[in-house]
Amino acid sequence: MCSCPCNDTPGADSSVRANDLQNVPMDDFTAAIHRHRRELHVHCYRMLGSFDDAEEVVQEALLRAWRSSDSFEPGSNLRAWLYRIATNACLDLLRQRSRRPEQVRSFAEVPWLQPYPDHLLDQVAPSSDEPEAVVVGRETIELAFIAAMQALPALQRAVLVMRDAIGWSAAETAAILETTVPAVNSALQRARATLQRTRPSPDAGPPRTSLSAEERDLLDRYVALSEQPDVERMAALVRDDIRVTMPPQPVCYDGWAALAPLHSLAFGPDGHGVWRLLPTTANRLPAAACYLRPRDEPDAPFSAFKLDVLRVEDGLIAEITTFGPQLFPAFGLPERLP
Repeated sequence: MCSCPCNDTPGADSSVRANDLQNVPMDDFTAAIHRHRRELHVHCYRMLGSFDDAEEVVQEALLRAWRSSDSFEPGSNLRAWLYRIATNACLDLLRQRSRRPEQVRSFAEVPWLQPYPDHLLDQVAPSSDEPEAVVVGRETIELAFIAAMQALPALQRAVLVMRDAIGWSAAETAAILETTVPAVNSALQRARATLQRTRPSPDAGPPRTSLSAEERDLLDRYVALSEQPDVERMAALVRDDIRVTMPPQPVCYDGWAALAPLHSLAFGPDGHGVWRLLPTTANRLPAAACYLRPRDEPDAPFSAFKLDVLRVEDGLIAEITTFGPQLFPAFGLPERLP
């Protein structure tokens, strides 16, 4: 964890603005940079695809900012300055790890992929303290977008996020990345072309930040059929070509025929045990927190087991991405249910 005060500083006086930091005390400066923490965390998550890695990098970025406070020029744009530091921290980590799939045919090829809790995404929104913040919509945070990003070279990744997800201009992006506008435009064009081959452009319109009525209904039915298993009704709930992946496991199940034995192992009479599910949301998608109790221990609590993130298409579940329970605390989910 970061040892600087920015890690645990509460909200500061709103009179300390991003572009008005001349002669303010260090505590106020620390509070000012801390107000951008969630937005920077989402930025790092888009770059890295991992909630845990984003946490590590944003701590490093805030520490760098705190240590470099003397280099910040009063009257300049604090938000852009912080984005430069955070982006450089991401690029440093990407260079160290050198992990990039040639292409992403399924999430099984991105073993470091993790979900992002919606209630934390909701913290990134315009306010009196952060009027420039951008609402996080599904189009720029859903798992398909995050996974596809991981196949891009680091610079293209950074440019795409800044231009299309955050809305920086080409000149602003070039300044943050310390490059030229033509270089930014070229990187953006190549990044968009790569994503277009694997992921169609989202429909124009306001960002989608909540589930549709259809998605909520399918999630409720998925929860019910997991707690009271019925193979035929579950089969009717999903597409025939449903895909299931389980990062970080390198497995991919395509189609109900491939998935049915796994479903029997989990929910059959001789399966893992008894399930309880809590509906939630991740990456602006319907999700279910799954808890398991051994079948032969009726008095035992239900223990956190997995998180299923659903993608709905044409009124049916088209994809299930299953993650372990490690991020349950970030989702505000308990480790056990009575």
